[in-house]
Amino acid sequence: MPDFKAGPRSKVKRLHQRAHYDQETVYRLLDAGVTCHIAYVIDGQPYCTPTAYWRHGNRVYWHGSSASRMLREQAEGLPVCLTATHFDGLVVARSGFHCSMNYRSVMLFGEAHMLEDAAEKQTAVEAYITRLMPGRAEEMRAITAQEIKATKVIFMEIEEASAKVRNGPPADDEEDYALPIWAGVIPFTTVIGEAEACPRVAAGTPTSASLAPYAPGRALDEVLSDLSAAS
Repeated sequence: MPDFKAGPRSKVKRLHQRAHYDQETVYRLLDAGVTCHIAYVIDGQPYCTPTAYWRHGNRVYWHGSSASRMLREQAEGLPVCLTATHFDGLVVARSGFHCSMNYRSVMLFGEAHMLEDAAEKQTAVEAYITRLMPGRAEEMRAITAQEIKATKVIFMEIEEASAKVRNGPPADDEEDYALPIWAGVIPFTTVIGEAEACPRVAAGTPTSASLAPYAPGRALDEVLSDLSAAS
């Protein structure tokens, strides 16, 4: 896959050896997550909004209520910066200066645009559902025209992107390795738990087949990566 060009917005300057600009890495980190933060400016005031997202090709989508001020402002080609981060571990060093975290992060730049066509919005929303729960759209009742009208779907073409990754043990000062202090990594993992049925589910209703990938004990990022690869 071609690399993204490291432009003035996306070039990693601090610890540049951790930077990645290839599409494979950027897409892989996006596909392993489901929530992001979108930064933008309205009337000179900066905002940063957490939201769920999904990727299709070189586009990233997010959605919300038609009454959302954020989405209304983003609908007209507003420049945005989208970031997604995975925290993988606490890096415990022999000095406070070298304590850190293992992480995988990605930062995207582009312009936000709104999907206007109702059919395109419905296709995008169904793609989002399918991305998380393959087959769920066929199990549920159909989305109504009113629900589509009440929903805004925003997308951005990725113009610039950079990923930054830290992994491995602490990097202490050479003279500190001899100190009798424990150091290492405490891993972090978001793990799927047991499904909790809605109290109003009829007795005897089986668990949906579309939720089979979310087996208790699996790591969430692995499930999301597998689902994206299969779609």
